[in-house]
Order: sequence, then C-alpha cells, then structure tokens
Amino acid sequence: MTYAIAGGLQSAVYTHLTGDAGLTALVGSAIYDAIPAGPLPQTYVALGSEEVLDRSDKTAGGAEHRFFITVTTDMAGFAGAKAAAAAVCDALVGAAVPLPRGRLTGLWFDRAKAERLKTGGRQIILRFRARVDDV
Repeated sequence: MTYAIAGGLQSAVYTHLTGDAGLTALVGSAIYDAIPAGPLPQTYVALGSEEVLDRSDKTAGGAEHRFFITVTTDMAGFAGAKAAAAAVCDALVGAAVPLPRGRLTGLWFDRAKAERLKTGGRQIILRFRARVDDV
C-alpha cells in the first residue's frame, strides 16, 4: 500500500469537478479544496476528509480511498443542495480521471447523508470510493 497517490487523486477530483459543466451551472466556481475565509456563496461544494485502506495485490501496490465531498447551502429547502449533489455524482461516478502517478481503476458513489443545519441551511455529505493502483 502507498499513500503517495492521495495528493494526485485529490487534485484530479478537484480539477474534474471544476471542469464539469453540469456542476458549474449550479454552483459556478464555488467548488473548494479548502473553504476560503470570509463570506461564502449561497451554495458551494467542498472536498473533505478521506480514509485510505490497503488494497495491494501481487501485481501492484494499491489503495481504496474513501473520500467525502460536501454540498452546503443556506437555502431552507433541500432541492438546491440535492441538485448540486446529483451533479457531483454525475461528474464522478465511473469517471476516467487521469492521475499524475498510478491509475484510477474505479470510482463509485458509496453513501450520502442529508442534514438540516442549525443556521437554517442544508448540507449533504457524499462519500465516494476510489480504487487506485501504483503501477
């Protein structure tokens, strides 16, 4: 197993999301690797934490990355957040995302949790699984 592909995977996912027309039609450029200081847009997407598991085999070192992407909105209803979350899924599930090191052999949606925030807004936390091989 190696964690060496993690940075490249995160960067590739971010680049893929920022280049997706369906998602940017909904949230514009409000797609963040790190949430900026100051006022935020009404709806935004942010890359989150990850957990990595060894998935090496006889042919290559490999890992399964379980990573989170969060859609947050200050709107009272879930419709806008769910539309953006669906666009994130459409952009990523099964995508051929090139990596600077190794290769992505699969990218899947794993689960989601939709929540009402105390501020009155909504948040959807999406979890994805990515299988990478270090070849």
